Amino acid sequence: MNQKQSQDTICIQGGWEPKNGHPRVLPIYQSTTFKYETSEQMGRLFDLEENGYFYTRLANPTNDAVADKICKLEGGTAAMLTSSGQAANMYAVLNICSAGDHIVSAATIYGGTSNLFTVTLKRFGIECTLVDPDAPREEIEKAFRPNTKAVFGETIANPALVVLDLEKFAALARSHGVPFIVDNTFATPINCRPIEWGAHIVTHSTTKYMDGHAMAVGGCIVDSGNFDWEAHKDKFPGLTTPDESYHGIVYTERFGKGAYITKATAQLMRDMGSIQSPQNAFLLNIGLETLHLRMPRHCENALKVAEYLKSREDVAWVKYPGLKGDAHYELARKYMPHGTCGVISFGLKGGREAAAVFMDRLKLAAIVTHVADARTSVLHPASHTHRQLSDEQLVEAGVDPSMIRFSVGIEGADDIIEDIRQALE
Repeated sequence: MNQKQSQDTICIQGGWEPKNGHPRVLPIYQSTTFKYETSEQMGRLFDLEENGYFYTRLANPTNDAVADKICKLEGGTAAMLTSSGQAANMYAVLNICSAGDHIVSAATIYGGTSNLFTVTLKRFGIECTLVDPDAPREEIEKAFRPNTKAVFGETIANPALVVLDLEKFAALARSHGVPFIVDNTFATPINCRPIEWGAHIVTHSTTKYMDGHAMAVGGCIVDSGNFDWEAHKDKFPGLTTPDESYHGIVYTERFGKGAYITKATAQLMRDMGSIQSPQNAFLLNIGLETLHLRMPRHCENALKVAEYLKSREDVAWVKYPGLKGDAHYELARKYMPHGTCGVISFGLKGGREAAAVFMDRLKLAAIVTHVADARTSVLHPASHTHRQLSDEQLVEAGVDPSMIRFSVGIEGADDIIEDIRQALE
């Protein structure tokens, strides 16, 4: 399909191109395995000498079609689906890091990712330094070490709503010869394409806006194909030296721009198996077909709600990058001129206690451990998603202990505002 097509058309038609007599709608290939006529054919697949399907843990036609659609939306060269956004971020890092390596990450990232980087990967022997994303470049520069292998950040931090200065972080990554990994879950490629601003690898929790219905957990990794692994050969031996588990294949030599995703699939997915089920990929595709329609409505509704909250005496503060006067408003206008996301953070003058009372009184908005789908939902990060962090760690992650994370859906904006009003009063 022509790469120059609009995002709207890619959302509807990208990834699946039926041939004569094929199903018009992407089918669910609900099979663990695929048949071949000869033993030799199957052997060539296992040696990565031919493309094809032989076991769904490694590749599946439904998954590949959906990964290809997301790849086109992001402007990448190759992509793979994972079982969750957490798995996507874990694979994105493990594909280039091993024991003794180090990564630099924005401190404001999602609590689950922060825990993955600072606790779980630490047990693997991979260290992470968290940095203030708004700090001057010279300050962030100090976090880099000779063994640093990647820089990580989120386009819009969950739930801190800090907009990452993509060009600043891309420049830091370039100057240290490491890839820049960006989690683009909240903005989605409809509102921001990080690769155009210098990102090398983009990840998603497809569970959020991409799925849009809160039906299917999933993740995705998109590779831009723009990082020159060979130019930094010594730093990334996993990609540039023989893989003995595949008869000495050198991924960069054999697969060129497809090296990163091929290694992640053939090696990490083979060994760790965090595959997205074809059924979930099918549901994700249904969500993607309306992503270009839903995102503008999420942003439009969120701005109305943010303006209403800002007008109220009992609201202590409101954080929404699309709101004039917000600390990240100018960065949002630069990187996301058509809108940011549907998530708002705010605090009440009554603090933590008032947040609980307010949430219990809501009728339309539901208290759920989820964010970014068609229905309005609410959460208190300090009590829920970030419960494992101390107040000091919460502040470092950009999470005020009084913060309410309000995910504005695509219902009628007036109905959402009325629900907030009655809960506050």
